[in-house]
Amino acid sequence: MYLRAASINIDDSTLVRQSQGGDTVAMERLILKYQNRIYNVILKMCGNPDDAAELAQETFVKVIESISTFKGRSSFYTWLFRIAVNLTLNYCQRSGRTTARSLDSQGDGPDGEVKLLLKDFLQDERALDPADVAQRHELCELARQSLLKLDEPQRAVVVLRDIEGMSYAEIADVLNLELGTVRSRLSRARSHLREILEAMLK
Repeated sequence: MYLRAASINIDDSTLVRQSQGGDTVAMERLILKYQNRIYNVILKMCGNPDDAAELAQETFVKVIESISTFKGRSSFYTWLFRIAVNLTLNYCQRSGRTTARSLDSQGDGPDGEVKLLLKDFLQDERALDPADVAQRHELCELARQSLLKLDEPQRAVVVLRDIEGMSYAEIADVLNLELGTVRSRLSRARSHLREILEAMLK
């Protein structure tokens, strides 16, 4: 379940202060709390489990090295995701490898269908019934493949919004974008994703 930032901040702020004071147990708790979510977000962006594992490890190494410089101007949660997303975007652009909720959701219609696909088929499969996973495997792969056909900046906003469930403000903070840019990029990404899915299903 996606936790609200407010509830995360209270707990994280204490762990961050302890980590900055040299408490390795507190740092370990922060890593354990977020490691699966960071890995899953990176995996959705880069499409390769080995690369995702390496980038997730690199993310937490950078967090450990930089925790003393964290000033708390944003939440630890968004700071952590900013590091992970930036590392992943840089990796994808450098290597050329690209192997759900909505405030403006109308529920029905093409955009709603795209968001439903993402929510249902791009979630962690361990959360699904095994029989359901087998039945939906083909559509799941189509959804994954279509997501990877988006360019990296569009893929990032779709993953953070429709899979990770971040608010527009959190995405703006993570990606260092204006709120309006996040909204317009997400709209274009969903439209492009719908076109890709329709072409693949023909």
